[in-house]
Amino acid sequence: MQNPLRRPRGHSAPQRGHPAFDPNHDAERGGPRGDSEEGVMSQGIRGHFVAMTGEFVGTVMFLYFAFGATQIANNVLPPSEPSLDRLLFISLAFGFSLATTAWVFYRVSGGLFNPAVTLGLVLAGGLPWVRGLLLFVPQMLGGMVAAALVSCMFPGPATFQTKLTGGTSIAQGLFIEMFLTAELVLTVLFLAAEKSKATFIAPVGIGLALFVAELTGISEKPYIRALKG
Repeated sequence: MQNPLRRPRGHSAPQRGHPAFDPNHDAERGGPRGDSEEGVMSQGIRGHFVAMTGEFVGTVMFLYFAFGATQIANNVLPPSEPSLDRLLFISLAFGFSLATTAWVFYRVSGGLFNPAVTLGLVLAGGLPWVRGLLLFVPQMLGGMVAAALVSCMFPGPATFQTKLTGGTSIAQGLFIEMFLTAELVLTVLFLAAEKSKATFIAPVGIGLALFVAELTGISEKPYIRALKG
């Protein structure tokens, strides 16, 4: 299945109105898929459904392993006791989980798994706004389902909430989150959306970007905040 973010080789960046932004366009036929309006509509709906399903399943898988590793690390060592080893373990779990899952779902839905990344691609013109809006819902639901699964399957209370610690103020947390999220979004834009010879290993760079951001102890996922009590 063709990656929705992929640009044909030798073609310039698509502009709005370009067939690359049309989910009903068939490059091989040189026009819309099907001969009837109903056929075009059904193909468009099918494409959106496949992308939404891929984002939901991918988000659940990505965050299930990341949250599970966090739960294990915090059960081995109480969260009240700071530990660089635990921080490294959790950061690696998030980074490797994202890299693996993004690589698997890259050609299905783009492997975004993050409303902030989706919004960045929409604003940069790398994703149609309709597709971007539709992907927000499965990404949010995927985060909630992953948190619920980890809470049910792993012993002890959930220990993977996002919160400010170490005397960090709300304003400081806001700007830290902003810069770290910007790093992840820029990594996706330059490595995945902008095509090059190294695009096929973009998930590795994206996973490393999340790993570096997680080392600061600030979560990259805006929708995790909705899970806090």
